Amino acid sequence: MTDTGLRYPFSTEGVRLAPELTDLQGRCPVARVATNSGGEAWLVTGYELTKHVLRDRAFDRAVLADADSPTQDTPILAPELLDAMNHLQRAGLREEVLRALGRHQPDLPTDWVAEITATGVAAMLAEGQPGDLQRHFAEWVAAQCLCRLLGLPFADRRRLAEHADTDLTMVVHSPDELARNWEEIRAYMQDHMATRRPGAPRGLADRLADRNAHRRELTDRQLSNIVAVLFVSGYEDFASFLGVAALNLLQRPEVIAEVRTRPETMPHCVEELLRCSVVLGNAIPRYVTQDTTLGSVPVEQGDLVLLSLDAVNVDPAAFPDADTFDPARSPNPHLRFGYGRHHCPGAHLVRHHSGTAFRILLDRLPDLRLAVPVEEIPWHPHRMAIMPAAIPVHW
Repeated sequence: MTDTGLRYPFSTEGVRLAPELTDLQGRCPVARVATNSGGEAWLVTGYELTKHVLRDRAFDRAVLADADSPTQDTPILAPELLDAMNHLQRAGLREEVLRALGRHQPDLPTDWVAEITATGVAAMLAEGQPGDLQRHFAEWVAAQCLCRLLGLPFADRRRLAEHADTDLTMVVHSPDELARNWEEIRAYMQDHMATRRPGAPRGLADRLADRNAHRRELTDRQLSNIVAVLFVSGYEDFASFLGVAALNLLQRPEVIAEVRTRPETMPHCVEELLRCSVVLGNAIPRYVTQDTTLGSVPVEQGDLVLLSLDAVNVDPAAFPDADTFDPARSPNPHLRFGYGRHHCPGAHLVRHHSGTAFRILLDRLPDLRLAVPVEEIPWHPHRMAIMPAAIPVHW
């Protein structure tokens, strides 16, 4: 164990893994760091240690929502914001969410995702060169998918995205500003569900409201908080991944050529993009519920543990030639979506629809390339979900 004197996160740019993470992974995979909130935490960068934390009930997430629990960034405004799936389960609504986000995703047909991707690409072409792949591809596809999934008007996407961006920006905003911003998006979701026609849902938000109306396990405030979480986390994570992954692809023309020649390899390419892409601006938090050890490090009840999945997924102890981008890597047991009981319910959405979106993008733009050196790509600072501010491209 090392008390590093460092404040985490070390970087919110996605062009490469922060060198501090690589250094700590090699010499101290459980390290003491300062957090943005002014406290301290244990930062974990080792693959096996991370799996241990995710499967051991001595490390929990739900209690992080307690009023006196440590935080890594901003205060938690309500327990259900950090523990949405458990609240949904207790209310009998979890299965509805899992059906919407599962393998088949009835709200998001593949042909529709392909069509809206093509529409975004066409809009970029119409504006002329250089185009912005972040705006017309990553953010466009993510917003379309989340609005349709939840049944929200796509015309409101910019307003919703601005709320999401503010909520997931660290350090810059005061707690009062964040609380006001969250109340606006929460109230938007509550008002939207209040206008539904019972029995004729426009999307997942209405279906949850219809089912909750019979049992009343969740208050209107709790449910609207949870629906807002589904939008914010789903939109930001998807837009972040599509942007950073596109940037990774554009630096590897040989990989692009391979998936064009053999489109059946796209799912494997997406898995390697999920493993290698630096998309996590902060970390996955867990709370120590009882005195225990983490590797050889004693940790105490009440300690905050941060899991850096970006570092974990390039741990050479778990991945041979971890720094090599290899779409044929098999097995590829990355932890991008967590592990075991802590597996992200949005995994199928990102996996499946990323492949569709990238297929359309590469088919429509056979000479797609970056318009600037990768070092000149601008990044939104202090983002929990790492996001390019723009990806200028030629075609």
